[in-house]
Amino acid sequence: MAKTTAPLPMKDTFITYILWFFLGVFGVHQFYMGKIGRGILYLLTAGVFGIMVIWDLFTIPAQVRQVNAQRAAGIR
Repeated sequence: MAKTTAPLPMKDTFITYILWFFLGVFGVHQFYMGKIGRGILYLLTAGVFGIMVIWDLFTIPAQVRQVNAQRAAGIR
């Protein structure tokens, strides 16, 4: 018998931006999106010295779309 799993919940762009705004240098928004490796990198380097935190300001919508597409396909 085939085992079915419930689809993973989609991530929200607004929540990601809130996490980015308050805890971005700690990488909490990356952990939220399931990007554990990148979250650890941000945690250890203060958001890669703040540069990647600023980069995320402009790329969060695309990152969330990518994560949600992967979740819809059952990848993450």
